[in-house]
Amino acid sequence: MTRRATRNVLLAVGAALLAGLLVAGVLLAREYHLFPQRAYSAADFGIETFRSAYDGDGDGVDDATDLLIGAREYLATKPRYKSEYYAGGYPPAGVGVCTDVIWQAFAHAGYDLKAMVDADIALRPTAYTSIEKPDPNIDFRRVYNLAVFFDAYAEKLTCDETDLAAWQPGDIVIYPHHIAVVSDKRNAAGVAWILHQGGQPVREEDALTRREIVGHYRFCDPSAAKTAGILP
Repeated sequence: MTRRATRNVLLAVGAALLAGLLVAGVLLAREYHLFPQRAYSAADFGIETFRSAYDGDGDGVDDATDLLIGAREYLATKPRYKSEYYAGGYPPAGVGVCTDVIWQAFAHAGYDLKAMVDADIALRPTAYTSIEKPDPNIDFRRVYNLAVFFDAYAEKLTCDETDLAAWQPGDIVIYPHHIAVVSDKRNAAGVAWILHQGGQPVREEDALTRREIVGHYRFCDPSAAKTAGILP
């Protein structure tokens, strides 16, 4: 092969590799929503937005809306993803994982999720099958523990993402090893977005079905937790 022919082959191979990288980059950017996303509202699909009858912190904003706002405001601080064990349980400002979105959202609504989970573990230790010895420094930041908690004290809802009206702002959605808060934004098909922290660049996004959904809950009535004695 002549020098010129060799150069042409190398140029062609280089161009193909560059094109492949560009396509992969575009696909990755689309998957993680690095391009602007158009958001729709429930009203665009004739869906009535759920409002809780409860207001845990007495601020005039219902619990469901407060959970949504709390999750959004926490993620707006752009916490860096960092999974570690912390004495006292709470990570320092600026870092966190998916479960930190949840307790932050509950705190904004006037609920101490850590205290409730710790109290429930003490009350129903056999329900938390993954716990050999309770550890208040980490138990409330474990997805599987939160699944047990919400299964007992929240309304259990469908995991079918095509049941559009069932997905409401402030709902909790659980995946294997991940958890999120349902947004009030929706995609063009009416499927709800989520607010979550998994180290991804965009924290409020059209990602409800990116993982297998294994749980969908609505903490809309604290009376069960109060009756159990885990909430004052």
